[in-house]
Amino acid sequence: MTSLRSALTRLFAEAGSEGFVHVRDLDTGAEAGHGADTRVVLASVFKIPIALEYARQAADGFLDPAARHTVTAAYRAGGSGTDGCAHDVEMSTRDLAFMMMTISDNAATDLLLDVVGADRVRGTLDGLGFEGFGVSSCRDLDDTIRRELGLDPDRSLDDQLAGVPPERLAALSVGDPARSPSSTPREVTALLAALWRDEAGPARACAEVRGLMGQQVWQHRLVSGFPEKGIRIAGKTGTDFVVRNEAGVVEYPDGGRYAVGVFLRTASPADRQPAADRAIGRAARAVVDHLRSRQDGLRRS
Repeated sequence: MTSLRSALTRLFAEAGSEGFVHVRDLDTGAEAGHGADTRVVLASVFKIPIALEYARQAADGFLDPAARHTVTAAYRAGGSGTDGCAHDVEMSTRDLAFMMMTISDNAATDLLLDVVGADRVRGTLDGLGFEGFGVSSCRDLDDTIRRELGLDPDRSLDDQLAGVPPERLAALSVGDPARSPSSTPREVTALLAALWRDEAGPARACAEVRGLMGQQVWQHRLVSGFPEKGIRIAGKTGTDFVVRNEAGVVEYPDGGRYAVGVFLRTASPADRQPAADRAIGRAARAVVDHLRSRQDGLRRS
Protein backbone atom coordinates (compact mmCIF):
# COMPACT_ATOMS: atom_id res chain seq x y z
CA MET A 1 0.00 0.00 0.00
CA THR A 2 2.88 2.36 0.76
CA SER A 3 4.31 1.77 -2.69
CA LEU A 4 0.90 2.49 -4.26
CA ARG A 5 0.62 5.78 -2.41
CA SER A 6 4.15 6.74 -3.41
CA ALA A 7 3.36 5.93 -7.04
CA LEU A 8 0.18 8.02 -6.91
CA THR A 9 2.00 10.94 -5.32
CA ARG A 10 4.58 10.87 -8.13
CA LEU A 11 1.88 10.50 -10.78
CA PHE A 12 -0.03 13.53 -9.54
CA ALA A 13 3.14 15.59 -9.12
CA GLU A 14 4.17 14.85 -12.71
CA ALA A 15 0.82 16.26 -13.79
CA GLY A 16 1.34 19.42 -11.75
CA SER A 17 -1.45 18.48 -9.38
CA GLU A 18 -2.36 17.41 -5.88
CA GLY A 19 -4.59 14.37 -6.10
CA PHE A 20 -6.93 12.30 -3.97
CA VAL A 21 -8.45 8.99 -4.97
CA HIS A 22 -10.57 6.14 -3.65
CA VAL A 23 -11.62 2.88 -5.32
CA ARG A 24 -14.18 0.45 -3.93
CA ASP A 25 -14.77 -3.10 -5.20
CA LEU A 26 -18.56 -3.22 -5.41
CA ASP A 27 -18.76 -6.96 -4.87
CA THR A 28 -16.10 -7.79 -2.28
CA GLY A 29 -16.00 -4.50 -0.39
CA ALA A 30 -12.22 -4.25 -0.80
CA GLU A 31 -10.99 -0.68 -1.07
CA ALA A 32 -7.84 1.36 -1.53
CA GLY A 33 -6.93 4.96 -2.10
CA HIS A 34 -4.79 7.98 -1.38
CA GLY A 35 -6.13 10.85 0.73
CA ALA A 36 -9.52 9.14 0.59
CA ASP A 37 -10.91 11.02 3.60
CA THR A 38 -9.69 14.46 2.53
CA ARG A 39 -12.46 16.91 1.71
CA VAL A 40 -12.39 17.80 -1.98
CA VAL A 41 -14.34 20.18 -4.18
CA LEU A 42 -16.96 18.25 -6.11
CA ALA A 43 -17.64 20.71 -8.94
CA SER A 44 -20.13 19.02 -11.32
CA VAL A 45 -19.84 15.68 -9.54
CA PHE A 46 -22.57 17.12 -7.30
CA LYS A 47 -24.95 16.62 -10.22
CA ILE A 48 -25.10 12.88 -9.45
CA PRO A 49 -27.44 13.28 -6.44
CA ILE A 50 -29.59 15.76 -8.42
CA ALA A 51 -30.03 13.05 -11.06
CA LEU A 52 -30.79 10.55 -8.32
CA GLU A 53 -33.52 12.74 -6.85
CA TYR A 54 -35.08 13.22 -10.28
CA ALA A 55 -35.05 9.45 -10.89
CA ARG A 56 -36.48 8.67 -7.45
CA GLN A 57 -39.35 11.11 -7.95
CA ALA A 58 -40.02 9.73 -11.43
CA ALA A 59 -40.01 6.14 -10.16
CA ASP A 60 -42.40 7.07 -7.34
CA GLY A 61 -44.78 8.85 -9.72
CA PHE A 62 -44.14 12.18 -7.99
CA LEU A 63 -43.15 13.87 -11.25
CA ASP A 64 -43.70 13.20 -14.94
CA PRO A 65 -40.47 12.56 -16.89
CA ALA A 66 -42.26 13.74 -20.05
CA ALA A 67 -43.47 17.06 -18.57
CA ARG A 68 -42.26 20.06 -20.58
CA HIS A 69 -40.00 22.80 -19.18
CA THR A 70 -38.41 25.85 -20.79
CA VAL A 71 -34.77 26.79 -20.36
CA THR A 72 -35.01 30.57 -20.42
CA ALA A 73 -32.36 33.28 -20.36
CA ALA A 74 -32.67 33.30 -16.57
CA TYR A 75 -30.89 29.93 -16.52
CA ARG A 76 -28.40 30.35 -19.37
CA ALA A 77 -24.83 31.50 -18.67
CA GLY A 78 -23.03 30.51 -21.87
CA GLY A 79 -21.69 27.02 -21.22
CA SER A 80 -22.37 23.59 -22.73
CA GLY A 81 -25.68 22.46 -24.18
CA THR A 82 -28.73 24.60 -23.51
CA ASP A 83 -26.55 26.78 -21.30
CA GLY A 84 -25.04 28.24 -24.47
CA CYS A 85 -28.19 28.48 -26.59
CA ALA A 86 -29.20 31.88 -27.95
CA HIS A 87 -32.94 31.25 -27.57
CA ASP A 88 -35.30 29.50 -25.17
CA VAL A 89 -35.30 25.72 -25.36
CA GLU A 90 -38.15 23.43 -24.32
CA MET A 91 -37.51 19.86 -23.21
CA SER A 92 -38.81 17.16 -20.91
CA THR A 93 -37.84 16.64 -17.28
CA ARG A 94 -36.00 13.49 -18.29
CA ASP A 95 -34.08 15.29 -20.99
CA LEU A 96 -32.97 17.97 -18.52
CA ALA A 97 -31.39 15.14 -16.53
CA PHE A 98 -29.91 13.70 -19.72
CA MET A 99 -28.29 17.01 -20.69
CA MET A 100 -27.03 17.54 -17.15
CA MET A 101 -25.33 14.16 -16.90
CA THR A 102 -24.09 13.62 -20.45
CA ILE A 103 -22.63 17.06 -21.26
CA SER A 104 -22.78 18.72 -17.82
CA ASP A 105 -25.29 21.35 -18.99
CA ASN A 106 -25.46 23.91 -16.16
CA ALA A 107 -28.69 25.56 -17.30
CA ALA A 108 -30.44 22.19 -17.44
CA THR A 109 -29.01 21.41 -14.01
CA ASP A 110 -30.43 24.53 -12.39
CA LEU A 111 -33.84 24.14 -13.97
CA LEU A 112 -33.97 20.48 -12.94
CA LEU A 113 -32.90 21.41 -9.41
CA ASP A 114 -35.81 23.87 -9.28
CA VAL A 115 -38.17 21.15 -10.50
CA VAL A 116 -37.14 18.46 -7.99
CA GLY A 117 -36.40 20.86 -5.12
CA ALA A 118 -33.00 21.49 -3.55
CA ASP A 119 -34.44 20.63 -0.14
CA ARG A 120 -35.51 17.20 -1.40
CA VAL A 121 -32.04 16.54 -2.84
CA ARG A 122 -30.58 17.42 0.55
CA GLY A 123 -33.13 15.27 2.35
CA THR A 124 -32.37 12.25 0.16
CA LEU A 125 -28.63 12.57 0.70
CA ASP A 126 -29.06 12.95 4.46
CA GLY A 127 -31.49 10.03 4.58
CA LEU A 128 -28.97 7.81 2.81
CA GLY A 129 -26.24 8.78 5.28
CA PHE A 130 -24.38 11.23 3.02
CA GLU A 131 -24.69 14.30 5.21
CA GLY A 132 -21.25 15.55 4.11
CA PHE A 133 -22.04 15.48 0.39
CA GLY A 134 -22.43 19.09 -0.84
CA VAL A 135 -24.85 20.32 -3.51
CA SER A 136 -25.48 23.74 -5.04
CA SER A 137 -27.05 25.37 -8.04
CA CYS A 138 -24.59 26.41 -10.73
CA ARG A 139 -26.12 29.88 -10.67
CA ASP A 140 -25.19 30.35 -6.99
CA LEU A 141 -21.60 29.35 -7.68
CA ASP A 142 -21.38 31.75 -10.64
CA ASP A 143 -22.83 34.57 -8.55
CA THR A 144 -20.21 33.91 -5.87
CA ILE A 145 -17.46 34.20 -8.48
CA ARG A 146 -18.88 37.50 -9.73
CA ARG A 147 -19.00 38.93 -6.20
CA GLU A 148 -15.46 37.84 -5.35
CA LEU A 149 -14.03 39.29 -8.56
CA GLY A 150 -16.22 42.39 -8.60
CA LEU A 151 -17.76 41.50 -11.97
CA ASP A 152 -20.95 42.79 -13.57
CA PRO A 153 -23.83 40.57 -12.36
CA ASP A 154 -25.79 41.23 -15.55
CA ARG A 155 -23.09 40.15 -18.02
CA SER A 156 -21.98 36.67 -19.01
CA LEU A 157 -19.42 35.35 -16.56
CA ASP A 158 -17.26 33.75 -19.25
CA ASP A 159 -17.02 37.06 -21.13
CA GLN A 160 -15.59 38.75 -18.04
CA LEU A 161 -12.99 36.16 -16.98
CA ALA A 162 -10.52 36.65 -19.82
CA GLY A 163 -8.58 39.44 -18.15
CA VAL A 164 -8.58 38.05 -14.60
CA PRO A 165 -5.06 37.06 -13.40
CA PRO A 166 -4.61 33.28 -12.93
CA GLU A 167 -3.67 33.70 -9.27
CA ARG A 168 -7.03 35.34 -8.55
CA LEU A 169 -8.89 32.52 -10.29
CA ALA A 170 -6.90 29.94 -8.30
CA ALA A 171 -7.86 31.65 -5.03
CA LEU A 172 -11.63 31.71 -5.66
CA SER A 173 -13.84 30.04 -3.06
CA VAL A 174 -15.25 27.63 -5.66
CA GLY A 175 -11.87 25.88 -5.46
CA ASP A 176 -11.91 25.66 -1.66
CA PRO A 177 -13.62 22.59 -0.13
CA ALA A 178 -14.40 24.59 3.00
CA ARG A 179 -16.43 27.12 1.00
CA SER A 180 -17.78 25.15 -1.97
CA PRO A 181 -19.83 21.93 -2.32
CA SER A 182 -17.47 19.20 -1.20
CA SER A 183 -17.23 15.62 -0.04
CA THR A 184 -14.50 12.99 0.31
CA PRO A 185 -13.43 10.43 -2.29
CA ARG A 186 -14.56 7.66 0.08
CA GLU A 187 -18.03 9.18 0.48
CA VAL A 188 -18.37 9.63 -3.28
CA THR A 189 -17.60 5.97 -3.98
CA ALA A 190 -20.06 4.98 -1.24
CA LEU A 191 -22.80 6.91 -3.06
CA LEU A 192 -21.83 5.21 -6.32
CA ALA A 193 -21.92 1.84 -4.59
CA ALA A 194 -25.44 2.56 -3.33
CA LEU A 195 -26.49 3.44 -6.89
CA TRP A 196 -24.98 0.32 -8.41
CA ARG A 197 -26.43 -1.95 -5.70
CA ASP A 198 -29.94 -0.46 -5.97
CA GLU A 199 -29.65 0.84 -2.41
CA ALA A 200 -30.02 4.56 -3.18
CA GLY A 201 -33.69 4.33 -4.13
CA PRO A 202 -36.05 2.16 -6.18
CA ALA A 203 -34.18 -0.21 -8.50
CA ARG A 204 -35.76 1.58 -11.48
CA ALA A 205 -34.39 4.93 -10.28
CA CYS A 206 -30.88 3.61 -9.67
CA ALA A 207 -30.86 1.97 -13.09
CA GLU A 208 -31.88 5.25 -14.74
CA VAL A 209 -29.01 7.14 -13.10
CA ARG A 210 -26.57 4.41 -14.11
CA GLY A 211 -27.85 4.64 -17.67
CA LEU A 212 -27.43 8.41 -17.79
CA MET A 213 -23.88 8.20 -16.42
CA GLY A 214 -23.07 5.56 -19.01
CA GLN A 215 -23.86 8.06 -21.77
CA GLN A 216 -21.48 10.81 -20.63
CA VAL A 217 -19.65 12.15 -23.67
CA TRP A 218 -16.34 13.10 -22.04
CA GLN A 219 -13.72 10.45 -22.84
CA HIS A 220 -10.50 12.10 -21.66
CA ARG A 221 -10.29 11.35 -17.93
CA LEU A 222 -11.34 8.01 -16.43
CA VAL A 223 -11.71 6.43 -19.86
CA SER A 224 -8.10 7.24 -20.73
CA GLY A 225 -6.92 4.76 -18.10
CA PHE A 226 -9.05 1.87 -19.39
CA PRO A 227 -8.67 1.70 -23.18
CA GLU A 228 -9.25 -2.05 -23.50
CA LYS A 229 -12.24 -3.29 -25.45
CA GLY A 230 -15.00 -4.60 -23.22
CA ILE A 231 -14.32 -2.39 -20.20
CA ARG A 232 -17.36 -0.18 -19.59
CA ILE A 233 -17.26 3.15 -17.73
CA ALA A 234 -20.12 5.26 -16.44
CA GLY A 235 -18.99 8.55 -14.95
CA LYS A 236 -19.48 12.21 -14.17
CA THR A 237 -16.74 14.80 -14.54
CA GLY A 238 -16.29 18.00 -12.56
CA THR A 239 -14.22 21.03 -13.61
CA ASP A 240 -13.81 24.50 -12.14
CA PHE A 241 -10.56 26.47 -12.59
CA VAL A 242 -8.02 24.49 -10.49
CA VAL A 243 -10.45 21.62 -9.90
CA ARG A 244 -10.47 18.53 -12.15
CA ASN A 245 -12.43 15.43 -11.15
CA GLU A 246 -14.25 12.37 -12.28
CA ALA A 247 -16.31 9.85 -10.35
CA GLY A 248 -17.75 6.71 -11.87
CA VAL A 249 -17.85 2.95 -12.06
CA VAL A 250 -15.52 0.75 -14.09
CA GLU A 251 -16.94 -2.63 -15.14
CA TYR A 252 -14.71 -5.43 -16.49
CA PRO A 253 -15.78 -8.23 -18.84
CA ASP A 254 -15.06 -10.74 -16.04
CA GLY A 255 -17.70 -9.12 -13.84
CA GLY A 256 -15.42 -7.00 -11.68
CA ARG A 257 -17.01 -3.66 -10.73
CA TYR A 258 -15.15 -0.76 -9.14
CA ALA A 259 -16.50 2.57 -7.91
CA VAL A 260 -13.86 5.22 -8.51
CA GLY A 261 -13.43 8.83 -7.42
CA VAL A 262 -10.39 10.87 -8.48
CA PHE A 263 -10.11 14.52 -7.47
CA LEU A 264 -7.32 16.88 -8.52
CA ARG A 265 -6.29 20.37 -7.55
CA THR A 266 -4.03 21.67 -10.29
CA ALA A 267 -1.30 24.29 -10.09
CA SER A 268 -2.94 26.32 -12.87
CA PRO A 269 -6.53 27.37 -13.65
CA ALA A 270 -5.91 26.92 -17.39
CA ASP A 271 -8.82 25.48 -19.37
CA ARG A 272 -6.69 22.89 -21.16
CA GLN A 273 -4.66 20.59 -18.92
CA PRO A 274 -4.30 17.26 -20.75
CA ALA A 275 -1.64 15.94 -18.36
CA ALA A 276 -3.99 16.40 -15.40
CA ASP A 277 -6.88 14.83 -17.32
CA ARG A 278 -4.76 11.78 -18.14
CA ALA A 279 -3.59 11.57 -14.53
CA ILE A 280 -7.18 10.93 -13.48
CA GLY A 281 -7.33 7.84 -15.68
CA ARG A 282 -3.84 6.70 -14.71
CA ALA A 283 -4.54 7.04 -10.99
CA ALA A 284 -7.82 5.17 -11.26
CA ARG A 285 -6.15 2.37 -13.21
CA ALA A 286 -3.30 2.09 -10.71
CA VAL A 287 -5.67 1.60 -7.79
CA VAL A 288 -8.03 -0.73 -9.66
CA ASP A 289 -5.04 -2.84 -10.75
CA HIS A 290 -3.86 -2.93 -7.14
CA LEU A 291 -7.22 -4.26 -5.95
CA ARG A 292 -7.49 -6.79 -8.77
CA SER A 293 -3.99 -8.12 -8.17
CA ARG A 294 -4.73 -8.41 -4.45
CA GLN A 295 -7.89 -10.38 -5.20
CA ASP A 296 -5.96 -12.64 -7.59
CA GLY A 297 -3.44 -13.27 -4.84
CA LEU A 298 -6.19 -14.23 -2.39
CA ARG A 299 -7.73 -16.62 -4.91
CA ARG A 300 -4.36 -18.30 -5.53
CA SER A 301 -3.72 -18.68 -1.82
